[in-house]
Amino acid sequence: MVFPVVFLKLADWVLYQLLAHSCYRAARKMRNCGFFLRNQTLRSSSSQQQAAASLFPSVTKSDLGNNKQLNTLVCDIHGVLLRSETFFPYFMLVAFEGGSIFRAFLLLLSCSFLWVLEYEPKLRVMIFISFCGLSKKDIEIVGRAVLPKFYLENLNLQAYEVWSKTSSRFVFTSIPRVMVEGFLQEYMSVSGVVGTELHTIGNRFTGLLSSSGLIVKHRALKEYFGDKKPDVGLGSSSLHDHYLISLCKGAYVVHKEDGRNNVMPREKYPKPLIFHDGRLAFLPTPFATLTMFLWLPFGIVVSIFRILVGICLPYRLAILWGTLSGVQLKFQGCSSSPHHSQHKKGVLYVCTHRTLLDPVFLSTALCKPLTAVTYSLSKMSEIIAPIKTVRLTRDRKQDGETMQKLLSEGDLVVCPEGTTCREPYLLRFSSLFAELADEIVPVAMNAHVSMFYGTTASGLKWLDPIFFFMNPRPSYHVQILGKVPQEFTCAGGKSSFEVANYIQRKLADALGFECTTLTRRDKYLMLAGNEGVVHENKRN
Repeated sequence: MVFPVVFLKLADWVLYQLLAHSCYRAARKMRNCGFFLRNQTLRSSSSQQQAAASLFPSVTKSDLGNNKQLNTLVCDIHGVLLRSETFFPYFMLVAFEGGSIFRAFLLLLSCSFLWVLEYEPKLRVMIFISFCGLSKKDIEIVGRAVLPKFYLENLNLQAYEVWSKTSSRFVFTSIPRVMVEGFLQEYMSVSGVVGTELHTIGNRFTGLLSSSGLIVKHRALKEYFGDKKPDVGLGSSSLHDHYLISLCKGAYVVHKEDGRNNVMPREKYPKPLIFHDGRLAFLPTPFATLTMFLWLPFGIVVSIFRILVGICLPYRLAILWGTLSGVQLKFQGCSSSPHHSQHKKGVLYVCTHRTLLDPVFLSTALCKPLTAVTYSLSKMSEIIAPIKTVRLTRDRKQDGETMQKLLSEGDLVVCPEGTTCREPYLLRFSSLFAELADEIVPVAMNAHVSMFYGTTASGLKWLDPIFFFMNPRPSYHVQILGKVPQEFTCAGGKSSFEVANYIQRKLADALGFECTTLTRRDKYLMLAGNEGVVHENKRN
C-alpha cells in the first residue's frame, strides 16, 4: 500500500499545484511580455528587491573587527555563502554522481520548462528528479565526498570573513538539509542547520518533501530562537532573506555583483580540501552540462582510440598519435635515465600517484617496458594495460620478496602513496620500497583534466582510464628527477622511513605540492566509508 499512497500524493501535487500554478504563472508572463514588451511584473519585483536591499548595508561595508559581543550569525547558504546564483549545478551533481547519467539528462531536459516556474515549484521539480529512488547511502556519499569541493570553490570570500568572526553560526535554507549539512559541519563549523526535509520510505527518498514542506526561513528562525535575536544576519537581495535578517540585531546584504569578484583562494579555505570523489571535474551549470552531453558520443570514440593507440603502437608513434588526438604530454629528464648498476638489479622508479595511468605514461616517456606493482587493480585494467602489472598483498614480507624478484628481472615502478590524490598534496609514503633498492629514481607525475576525473573511490575503477581519455584535452606531466644520492639511501646509513620522507619532500618541492601524513585508509574512510581493501571476488 505504500506505493499507491506515494503515487496519489505525487499526482495531486503535479496536477493541482505544479501544472495549474505553473500554467497560470506562464500565462501571466506571456501576457505581460507579449513578443516585444518587457515584463513589468519582473521589473516591479526587481525594484522591490532593490528597495529591500537598500534598507541594509552591503557586506562589503561590514566592519565587525574583533567584536567579541557578536556571538550568533544566521544566513542562508544559497546566494549568501555561495557565489552561485542558482542551485541547479548542485542538484545536477546529486543526479549524476548519486544517480546515473540518465537521471542527469532528465534534469537537463527539465531546464526547458523550469524557467516558467516560480522558485518553490522549480525547487520541488529539481528535488524530485534528483532524489526520487535514491538511497540514503547514495546521498550521504555525495554530500560527504562530492559536493564539498564545489561548495568550497564557490564560497563568497567577504561573506565568509563575516562568518568566521562569530562563534555560533546557524544556516536557514530552503535547500534540502541533506545536501548542505555535511559540508557545513565538516568544513564550516556550523552550530545548527535548518533546511527542507525530504520524504523517505525505508532507506530511499521518494523525491517529495516531508509534511512540513519547504521551510519559510524567517518563521523557522522565530521557532528556533524564540524571543532571542541573533547578533548578525547575512542575506541576499531577495525579499525572503530581507524578512530573515530583519529579525537580527545587525544585518548585511550580499549582492550578486559583489559575489562574482569575491573568489575564495585555496589558502583561505576553512579546511584544506585533500580528498574528494565523483567523476565530474567542472561545475555542471546548464550550459556546461549541455556541452558535456554533446561531447559525450565523441568522447567515448576518442577515448577508445587513445587507449588502442597506447596498446598497439610503438612508443614514438603512440606519442605522436596521442598528441594529435588532443593528449598534452610534457616529459622532462627522460633522456638522462640511469643505467643498470653493477649489482644487475633494475632501477626502482618512485612515482607520485595521480591516476592508474602513471606507470604507463612513465614507460611511454622512457620508451621502454616497465613493470608496475599495485594493490588493487581491476581485471579489466590488467587486461588492457600495455605494461606488466603485478598485484601486491599488503603482507610486508611477501610484498618485499615479490618486489625484490621483479627488480632482479628489470626496472620497476612503485607508487608508495598507495592510492591516488587529485589535489596538490602528497600522502604518506610507505617505506617498504626504500629497503629493497639502492638505485632509486623519484618521478614527479601530475595530470590535469577539464571534464571527467580518471579516478574514483566509490565507483567502478575499471572505467578510470576510459573517463580520463574522454576529456577533450587531458594532460600529463612526467618529470624524472635525478637518482637519489647513496648517502640518502639505506645503503648510506639512513633508515627506510628517513629515505621515504626525503623522497616525498623532494617530489613535493618539484611539483609545488604539500606533504601530509594521511594514508590510503584515511582517504577511503572519508570518501567511501571503508578501508579501501578490494577483495578478490569483488574486483571488476
